[in-house]
Amino acid sequence: MGKKDSIVVVAVCMALIFSAGMIYAGTNVKDVIPLQSPEYNEHTKGIVQFSHKKHAAEYGASCGDCHHDDKGKPLDLKEGDSVQRCIECHKETGKKPEGEKLSKKEKIMKYHKEALHANCGGCHKDWNKEKGFKKSDPKAAPTTCKDCHPKKEK
Repeated sequence: MGKKDSIVVVAVCMALIFSAGMIYAGTNVKDVIPLQSPEYNEHTKGIVQFSHKKHAAEYGASCGDCHHDDKGKPLDLKEGDSVQRCIECHKETGKKPEGEKLSKKEKIMKYHKEALHANCGGCHKDWNKEKGFKKSDPKAAPTTCKDCHPKKEK
């Protein structure tokens, strides 16, 4: 191998090392994500502090357990893939107008809060049932408002 070939090999290796670092940096997800949407004028309850790391590493949740397409089908995501915020599809942040008649599925499709509560709460209830946990069990997933929403600071 000549000097020119050695330079090319070193350059390729350096490019791979730097691109691997950039790929890794792009895949980092915060360990804890405050579920605070600026689209809400005012949050009436404390902001949920969602532990992405715990759900993935400790509870074994896959990306598709939370992230889905417009038909509700789980997305096959890999760490670092771009995802939309829930509010991109579940756009309504206000209260359901009095007299509005919607099925549960229609409410979930339309209202952001309904979608979050159905997705998170439903999973938590299923987890507790699967594991045989009662609400009082310290390992039980939270299922009440105050369990997820910390008391709001005044």
